[in-house]
Amino acid sequence: MKLLYTFALLAVLLQPAQSQEDANARHATVWRLVWGAEFQGPAGSAPDPAIWTYDLGASGWGNNEKENYTNSTDNAFLDGAGHLIIQAIATPNGGYTSARLKTQGLYSVTYGKIEMRARIPFGQGIWPAFWMLGDDIDSAGWPRCGEIDIMENIGREPSTVHGTVHGPDYSGGNGIGAPFLLPNGQRFADGFHTFAVVWGPESVDFLVDNIAYKTVTTADLPQGAQWVFNHPFFLILNVAVGGNWPGDPDATTQFPQQMAVEYVRVFRSSSGRSLPR
Repeated sequence: MKLLYTFALLAVLLQPAQSQEDANARHATVWRLVWGAEFQGPAGSAPDPAIWTYDLGASGWGNNEKENYTNSTDNAFLDGAGHLIIQAIATPNGGYTSARLKTQGLYSVTYGKIEMRARIPFGQGIWPAFWMLGDDIDSAGWPRCGEIDIMENIGREPSTVHGTVHGPDYSGGNGIGAPFLLPNGQRFADGFHTFAVVWGPESVDFLVDNIAYKTVTTADLPQGAQWVFNHPFFLILNVAVGGNWPGDPDATTQFPQQMAVEYVRVFRSSSGRSLPR
């Protein structure tokens, strides 16, 4: 853990001065809210179908995940106190169910500040995420469509989240990003935190609680690789169970596991101009 924290700090401290100046300019932008999901409604009700749809099934999702994604209110529901709950459940037959919500076909965004405030779960084999995929995925395929992982956590690392971009020639284990580690043994599961990106034509900044910890720019790509982040993306919220990266649940993993989401919001620069590069 300390090694990861040192790595995250060095990733910030060792960025070129001009890159850091540009990041500071982006973060100083006055933001205007242009879209939001606020989870008000009766306890046990489904999230707004005008905003959210679902990925369904138990295909493994390219990662050997073990959950079956459903659209049941057993797995995704409002708690009546202003939160969306995405709940992973262990089933009597030894399997798992969970939910993966997305705005595909309903809302997409190009550039701006995209933010979620949430309390994430923990435990071996638990994999919560807030991320985006290019809305041309059905025609371009992955990773050519682009992927921006605003927040991922593997539950055996309760103090660490990751921000990563994926594209052609820099996908999967070769994605470009960094971890962020809470200090002093704090766990993300113990309270609500904000996870965000500030996304412009040539850069993606990753933030936790408004602290910028990683900037990825066109200059960070492998030689000859394509920057695939200049078109609309849709949003995804999910809690996966098991998979190549987190590993599978074990005897220490408790169920159910819940991600509680207070809001998801999209902001644009109040000037209406493109973000600084």
